[in-house]
Amino acid sequence: MAIGVAILGAGLFGKDQYLPAIKVNSNYTLKAVYSRSQQSATKFGEEASVDVYYNSPETPDKSLSKLLERSDIAAVIIALPITAQPDIIRAAWKAGKHVLSEKPVAKDSTVAKQLIADYEPYKAKGLIWGVAENFRFLDPIAYGTEQLKRLGGKVTGFHVSIHDMIKDGNPYYATEWRKNPDHQGGFILDGGVHFVAGLREFLSALNDSIEKVVSFSAQMQPHLPPVDTVNGVCLLKSGRSGTFSLSFGIEFKSDFLIEVTSTNGSVAMGPAGVKVIERNGSDGDRKEALKEFPSDTGVGLEIEAFGKAIVNNAPDVRQSAEEAFLDLVLIEKLLGSGEQGGALLTI
Repeated sequence: MAIGVAILGAGLFGKDQYLPAIKVNSNYTLKAVYSRSQQSATKFGEEASVDVYYNSPETPDKSLSKLLERSDIAAVIIALPITAQPDIIRAAWKAGKHVLSEKPVAKDSTVAKQLIADYEPYKAKGLIWGVAENFRFLDPIAYGTEQLKRLGGKVTGFHVSIHDMIKDGNPYYATEWRKNPDHQGGFILDGGVHFVAGLREFLSALNDSIEKVVSFSAQMQPHLPPVDTVNGVCLLKSGRSGTFSLSFGIEFKSDFLIEVTSTNGSVAMGPAGVKVIERNGSDGDRKEALKEFPSDTGVGLEIEAFGKAIVNNAPDVRQSAEEAFLDLVLIEKLLGSGEQGGALLTI
């Protein structure tokens, strides 16, 4: 039997990513959509041909609580502002619903830690909670992780270099909660967890992780408060180090690189695909191979994984709140070090 699901959040990501992913997945039947405003809920509902629920204007039989009372809805997918999500996640659990909530897991690690603790009694009852970090479902990330495991060796270094210009009026940025953030780091935190997740997947393939960070941050663009740039150096538990450079406010530089080097080779994920460099025999030569991938967001695969987790009552580790928590802590520390003028912070 298909899983009855509702989308909570009628923004661009819900319409552009979750809606089509659910429509093509036979494991789901989309039953309803919820938004804070009637206008956005109605527009989404008309496109999706589903029931609509909203909070404004107040209409008792169209409220979120009414949606959560429906017995034909077993799960909800939440794509709402960071600060609004925790209370709605708790309400969904209380109503007996499985939950897939957008990354980051919460606005800060304190809120996230409490949310994870609050989940425990519902977890014991068999409710699935996944955090939707789609980077963990990207084929290049999965392939790069596999290649690093195959190469083995010890980490000798890593580099993350992500630079882009988020223009004023960008449709994904032009929401009130992103333009006037009440969470640390603004868009750097919200978007940065993606790249942290990718880096952590690569490092975990070689049984390493980041223990300490030093960074500096800045706001280059007035429309991207409080900061749009962070440059850091990270120390691994193995004693090796690497760099993490992320900016959404640099106009004349655009790049994407997540690279990890080991004593046996290197794996680099970039726009062209994943490049693997390794030894070619024992005479010191080396060989390179580039594997290309079609453009994809990974959302379809994470929706599929969430459905399987519900059916099998077995959470997918790629959607675990604990992994999302560690993503959040790392970007939080990078921002925190920058706020303190380059303080050495321990993860």
